[in-house]
Amino acid sequence: MNNPSIMEQEYKYFAFISYNSRDTEWGKRVQRKLEHYRLPATLCSEHGWSRRPMKPVFFAPTDIQPGGLTAELQERLRALRSLIVICSPNSARSEWVGREIEFFHSLGRTEQIHFFIVGGQPHSGNPDTECFNPVVGRLGLPEILGANVHERIYRWPWLNRVRAYVQLVSKLLGVEFDAIWQRHRRRLVRRAIAWTVGMVAVVAALLGVWLASQPVSVKVSLRESSVHSEMLPPLRDAVVTMALLGETKTDTIRTADGSVVMANIPGRFLNKEVRVSVRCRDYLPVDTVLTLQKDVSIAVRRDEAVYGRVAVRLWDAEAERPVAGATVVVEGREAVSDAEGRVCLQVPLAEQRPAYRVRASVPLETDSIYMPCGEDDVIIIEN
Repeated sequence: MNNPSIMEQEYKYFAFISYNSRDTEWGKRVQRKLEHYRLPATLCSEHGWSRRPMKPVFFAPTDIQPGGLTAELQERLRALRSLIVICSPNSARSEWVGREIEFFHSLGRTEQIHFFIVGGQPHSGNPDTECFNPVVGRLGLPEILGANVHERIYRWPWLNRVRAYVQLVSKLLGVEFDAIWQRHRRRLVRRAIAWTVGMVAVVAALLGVWLASQPVSVKVSLRESSVHSEMLPPLRDAVVTMALLGETKTDTIRTADGSVVMANIPGRFLNKEVRVSVRCRDYLPVDTVLTLQKDVSIAVRRDEAVYGRVAVRLWDAEAERPVAGATVVVEGREAVSDAEGRVCLQVPLAEQRPAYRVRASVPLETDSIYMPCGEDDVIIIEN
């Protein structure tokens, strides 16, 4: 079957792919397969070929603009070793595919016309399904079935496609099909084994990652580390946020003696350092890094300024001016109003409460200060 004269003769192109534009993807696929096909080393040694002997393959979209049989195209057809026809109902109805076959036939290289069937049926007699161009019959070309990607030799369609490519390769090189196919099958088996081993390794690695990432639940509790005052409102609605490598988990602890269970924490974070923050009204914010355990306790401290910093102004509403130099007593602590009528003093945390009794050296309209307060809060004096 080997034809030394064909293989030894010098040609500019190994092959030309004749196709209809609707089969462009198949044409590109065949070009890639042939130009990158590696022959078995033993076969190359027998024939003196390189490992990739089938290139360049001329394919119109990557070389010249589509069109008729111009002088340029005819010159390229003369410089070809083989003509490959992508056969389908599309190419069977193509005038230009017919002309390319006819011209190549006229060069006396009929034996080097090869058919690659990607759709339709050979000799179906139905224009809607026929895959061979009518010029094949008119020229009396040899009865050739060609390589058919849809031939049902194996149960797996992908293996039938591979077999069709190898059929085309054997025809182009003029060698027995089995000389390549048996070696190709052994290569496929080796690749399948390597792929299987690789997949097993990947699955094992993924399984390890999955086991390490199994979600766990972490119980978070808050403990008050500052002096506790029964007179102040209890801790409630503390927002706890846990940062886990770009992902955050947030939940709310409703009461100081309660806790929250943060679910679906990846197990790989256990015994690792994570950043945790706590935000709660009347308490100082917490932003810390701790080693994550299934039971976490976080210390929080009250903000002593909320209920402890008394800051008001004495105001004479009738005269519309501040009252300076007045002595004010809050829970037994004295302060004197400044020129702006401001009174400032601090109550220790253990003695703090939401409201304080207030007395002054001037008569006041009220005897209570409600916390928290600020310098915008005023106490009106009586006149």
